[in-house]
Amino acid sequence: MTNLLKSVESFVHQLLTQELDERFLYHNMSHTLRVVQSTKDLIDHYALSKEHSEALLLAAWLHDTGYSKSVADHEKHSCDIARDFLGSQKAKPELIEKVCGIITATMRYHKPETLEEEIIRDADSSHLGSKEFTGISERLREELKLLDIADYNSDQWRAANIEMLEKEHRYNTDYAIEHWQAGKDINLQKLIKERKGEKKLRKKEQLKAQYKQENPERGVQTLFRVTMRNHMKLSDIADTKANILLSVNAIILSLVISNLLPKLDTPSNYYLILPTVIFCIFSIASMILSVMATRPNVTSGAFSREDVKKKKVNLLFFGNFHKMDLNEFKWAMGELVKDQSYVYDSLTMDLYYLGLVLNRKYKLLRWTYTIFIIGMVLSVLVFFLALTLYGGSGIPV
Repeated sequence: MTNLLKSVESFVHQLLTQELDERFLYHNMSHTLRVVQSTKDLIDHYALSKEHSEALLLAAWLHDTGYSKSVADHEKHSCDIARDFLGSQKAKPELIEKVCGIITATMRYHKPETLEEEIIRDADSSHLGSKEFTGISERLREELKLLDIADYNSDQWRAANIEMLEKEHRYNTDYAIEHWQAGKDINLQKLIKERKGEKKLRKKEQLKAQYKQENPERGVQTLFRVTMRNHMKLSDIADTKANILLSVNAIILSLVISNLLPKLDTPSNYYLILPTVIFCIFSIASMILSVMATRPNVTSGAFSREDVKKKKVNLLFFGNFHKMDLNEFKWAMGELVKDQSYVYDSLTMDLYYLGLVLNRKYKLLRWTYTIFIIGMVLSVLVFFLALTLYGGSGIPV
C-alpha cells in the first residue's frame, strides 16, 4: 500500500466517523470498506497495473465522502473533497482527474465506458449478491426515512428492490457475473417469493373478513360459546367454595367431638356446654347448606317425540335423555340439527337453566358463609361470656 493510500484511508475514516450525520445508516464507513474490499478483489482478478489500481482504490475510498456535505449531488461533492485532499498530498493532476472520473461513474444511471468504471460500479453494488443483502437493504430504507427522502412501507420497498434488481441493475465485469450474479438471483427470487406469500396472506385475510361478514352466525356461536364457558367456570367456583366450607366445618366438628365433648361431663366444664352447642349447631347448618349448594337435581331423563316436535325439550342437557333409547335420541338429534332456530333455542334454554342453577348455588353459598361467620363470632362471644361469669369453676362469680 502506497503512502497516498494510507493517508486517504486515515482521512476517510476520520471524515466518515466524525463528520458524517448519524442518520446515514447505509452510506457510512461500513459501506466504504465493503466497496474497497470488492474493488481489491476485482483488481487482483484483472491484475491491473499499479497506476490503475491506485486510482481505483483512491476512488473507492473517496466515492461517498460527499455525503458529509449533502445528499444532493454527493458525487460532485465527493470529487471536490477528493481534489482538495489529493491536492494537499501533492498528487499528480492526471491522477486527481482520473479519480474524479471514476467517482462520477458511481452515479445511478451512468453507463460505464472503461474497465475502471465497470469495476467501481460492480464494487459499489457487490452487496446485491451477498447473503447480507436483506439487512443492508433495510438499513438503506431506514436511512431514506430518517433523512426525509422517502418513506417506504414493506410492500413498497420490496417492489422497489425487485424493480431495481430485475430491470435496472446489471453487473458489468466477468468476475462480478461469476461470483455475485448467482447471489443476486437468489436474493431476487427470495423477494419475489415473499411478495407472492404476502399476496396470498392478504387474500386469505380478505376472504376471512368477507366470510365473517357473510356469516353473522359465527358471532352468535361465539357468544353462546363464551357465555357457556363463563357459566361453567362460575359453577366450578361455587362448587369449590362449597367444598372448602364443607371440609373446614367437618374438620372443626371432628376436633370438637374428639377433644371437647368428653370434657363436658365434668362439673367444672359445664360453662362450655352452651358455646359448644352453639358452635356445633352453626357448623352443622353450614355443612347442610354446603351440601345443598352442590347437590345435583334429579330429572326425568326421558322425553317424547311430541316434546321434540313442539321444541319443548332441551336435547343438549344429559338430564333430559339419560334414560332414553339410543335410536330415539339419534332421531331427536337429527330433528334438532335440521332446524337452526331449534339449535339456538336449545342453547338459550341451556344457558337459562344453568343460570337458575347458578343463582340457587350462590344464594345458598351466601347464606352458608353468613351462618358460618355468625356461628364463629357468636360461639366465641358466648365462650368468653361464660368464662367471665363462671371463671372456669362452673360456679357463677
